[in-house]
Amino acid sequence: MKPTTLGFALCGSFCTFSTVIRQMEQLTQQGYDLYPILSYNAYNLDTRFGKAEDFIAQIESICGKSVIHTIQQAEPIGPKRMFDALVVAPCTGNTLAKLAASIVDTPVTMAVKSHLRNSRPVVLAVSTNDALAGSAKNIGALLNMKNYYFVPMNQDNCEKKPTSIVADFSQIAPTVEAALEGRQIQPILYTQKSNE
Repeated sequence: MKPTTLGFALCGSFCTFSTVIRQMEQLTQQGYDLYPILSYNAYNLDTRFGKAEDFIAQIESICGKSVIHTIQQAEPIGPKRMFDALVVAPCTGNTLAKLAASIVDTPVTMAVKSHLRNSRPVVLAVSTNDALAGSAKNIGALLNMKNYYFVPMNQDNCEKKPTSIVADFSQIAPTVEAALEGRQIQPILYTQKSNE
């Protein structure tokens, strides 16, 4: 059986990179064929969470492919029908806004636009501090657009960051499987149980 081919795009929610990269590793172990895509910021910025070149080396080692990191590299994704599904994880508030407004000015937004021309699923794993504030309207808009699916998500720190939402990245594979069948996995929003 042919493996499921996934575009896997990372945007600049750098605090989630280590978790997301572990999920990429698990997806390849499950037989998914991953093509990595990085936003300009994800590809170029060193942060307190790590150096860009180290993340790139790790991602390319996991996927066995070079990172797509320019608009020109991302444009052929749709015409070549490269992916069965495209995952954006982490998907920042900035990228949510651009996707909701059909703005194409990064490798990730170009990848999504190009992929959508084939009416194939785009799976969004939200990570943004303003999901329940400024980004809420964009999440709502994308929930109502065809071919967009969301990884289940929850408030990650409701006391100190009451508008922040982060996807449960361990649910990427089940969300992709459902999306390939045209279904939104449920529940989309959930309450994380306390360890107390």
